[in-house]
Amino acid sequence: MKLFNENDTVVYTDAEGRKVDTFVVFNTDRLTGLTHINHQNLKVPSDKLQLHPLTIEKHHLPMSDAFSFELYKKLKDKYAEKQAIERMLKPKPALKKVLAQAS
Repeated sequence: MKLFNENDTVVYTDAEGRKVDTFVVFNTDRLTGLTHINHQNLKVPSDKLQLHPLTIEKHHLPMSDAFSFELYKKLKDKYAEKQAIERMLKPKPALKKVLAQAS
């Protein structure tokens, strides 16, 4: 199994044989063998990917300027799964009743 690192520029080959230039959002998962790519937010096996021919292995960052890097970070945050449930918690006045009974 070939492992891809986040930020790698890769060529994805879909079921119909079309090749799409894209980049890796998250490293290859060693347990499942799937790599999360930007193209249609897919998780694909490594046999469907190949390192882009213009990429120098292990020394490549597809974003050459700060704007592109910030855009990549926003995409990564978008695709990240949130583990916590977000909700508004309202404090309950627990002492109000106790103090009312004391007087």
